[in-house]
Amino acid sequence: MQRLRVRFTRGNALKFISHLDIIRLWERVLTRAGIRVAYSEGFSPHPRLSLAAPLAVGVTGESELLDVYTSDFVSPHWFADAVNKQLPAGISILGVQQIGVTIPSLQSQVRQAEYRVEVERADGPADIESAIVSLLSLGKLPWYHERDTGKREYDLRELIDDIKPESSDDERCTITMVLRCGSNGSGRPEQVSLALGFKRYPLSISRTRLILGN
Repeated sequence: MQRLRVRFTRGNALKFISHLDIIRLWERVLTRAGIRVAYSEGFSPHPRLSLAAPLAVGVTGESELLDVYTSDFVSPHWFADAVNKQLPAGISILGVQQIGVTIPSLQSQVRQAEYRVEVERADGPADIESAIVSLLSLGKLPWYHERDTGKREYDLRELIDDIKPESSDDERCTITMVLRCGSNGSGRPEQVSLALGFKRYPLSISRTRLILGN
């Protein structure tokens, strides 16, 4: 068995499909490309594919990560070429590398996610840099958001590692955010935008990279 780590983009054409649908898309694409994916053991075997972290609906990804376990050895170059030919518009492979089968799961290695967020200046803070400094100086920021299962309360500040203004004009502002991403909680860029004082939902959100740790 072989384990390949795939780095890929997910653009605007696919930003409104769910995490589960992305997994199904990869399963179909790999089958059409002639890749023999290994299956899990047990009563309900399933293809051994794992995405690093779910990407929220409406968010694009510039450097997403997927681990694929194959039954047979294939070269990373051949894999990328064969699979790219089967991928739909809005998704493309940036790189493939072989990694050890026994190293920890991809999901367990994710520590942070970096985002580029574009927001409207209207109804936002007059001084964006001051708003960022003020937010980062907080020791704690009690927060909540409504979910299907009810209200979830948490400390938003502990999920924020860094925020920086990237560009700005009279109408729009682009901000980069490095947020925690893992089993103990994941920062949501639209919530951070709201905490900065931007009352409207961001014009666009892109996850630019995932940061892994040991």
